Amino acid sequence: MADDPHALDDVLDAVGPRLRAIRKQRGATLAQLAESTGISVSTLSRLESGQRRPTLELLLPLARAHQLPLDELVDAPATGDPRIHPRPISRNGVTIIPLTRRPGGIQAFKHVFPPGTPSVEPRLLTHEGYEWLYVLSGRVRMVLGEHDVILLPGEVAEFDTRLPHWFGNPGPEPAEILSLFGPQGERAHVRTRR
Repeated sequence: MADDPHALDDVLDAVGPRLRAIRKQRGATLAQLAESTGISVSTLSRLESGQRRPTLELLLPLARAHQLPLDELVDAPATGDPRIHPRPISRNGVTIIPLTRRPGGIQAFKHVFPPGTPSVEPRLLTHEGYEWLYVLSGRVRMVLGEHDVILLPGEVAEFDTRLPHWFGNPGPEPAEILSLFGPQGERAHVRTRR
């Protein structure tokens, strides 16, 4: 694309019709999309008709609203490498590794709890969403409302995150969990063959 200046124009020219097709496929009106993105109906209409050039400021809220990666929203040429290169985050001694790059929708994370972390007394939090977690190794203490339980490797928990909750590692060895989180309360549907 860097060698062909017309290739970029072709990609940008195709964004409007693609945005219209995605919106119609999802059964949304311009007014509904305007409400969820904060972009005016007239701007959305001009963007879809090709009268307005797509910008990052317009495309990012649209990608979130449609729950699509930005490159999929604009139908960018494939990079050929599907691998995700996560950037670990550290909170209260716990390492959180994002395993998805898709904005919005269900997100996947790996949490690594060193022994005895966090070292503070449980401080229960609440927020919008729904969470599913699977213990990969070690022992995880989960405080969920009035429940205080120890989860062992292979155990699974799921809950509405509006319930007060907290996680920690009471054990002498590291603990790891895989977690799926839906910010709008999406539930993970896990199916197995019988």
